[in-house]
Amino acid sequence: MSDTLAAPATHLLEVRHSRFLAQAAPAASIDAALGFIDRMRQADASHNCWAYRIGDLYRSTDDGEPAGTSGRPILAAIDGQGLDQVVVLVSRWFGGIKLGAGGLVRAYGGAAAECLRTAERQPLTIPCELLLRAGFDDIGAVHAALQAHGATPVEETFDSDGLRLRVTLPRQAMDPLVVRLRDATRDRVRIEVPPGKAPPPG
Repeated sequence: MSDTLAAPATHLLEVRHSRFLAQAAPAASIDAALGFIDRMRQADASHNCWAYRIGDLYRSTDDGEPAGTSGRPILAAIDGQGLDQVVVLVSRWFGGIKLGAGGLVRAYGGAAAECLRTAERQPLTIPCELLLRAGFDDIGAVHAALQAHGATPVEETFDSDGLRLRVTLPRQAMDPLVVRLRDATRDRVRIEVPPGKAPPPG
């Protein structure tokens, strides 16, 4: 399972009088990533280059630098650190000495990689959903199990057979919860994954 960042991070790198300020943050959605870029871009910088990785979704931009010399190395730094749901913005103030394509790749990629390497990480929490059906006699055991495993009720209804409950929980808590529910109710609880809500492997 991938990690994400626990908090925003920064790193400043100077290469031949050009300054490269890398700023990184966790981003669970494209809107969050683009919002971070809009807030943190430096108006007086020569270039504001960035990249994000959110699962299978990714994007990068060179912002006027030669094609492939900035956005792509930033994205490569994210992937190289094994991170997901992360956005990185690298702002450059030109120092008067051209770095060449190879120098730009090393500077942008290096600033991003060092920023991410020193940032505080946390395991990426992937949410999933379960549908539960339990008889009236098992409602107490079901709620105790949900609380113990960090599951959050989303929808709760009753009918003549008992409780129908839809919950969300971290992917890594799903299997332990299922085992506890079956043990606590002697396998009387019915557990389903809603259509289209199957969790990814891992």
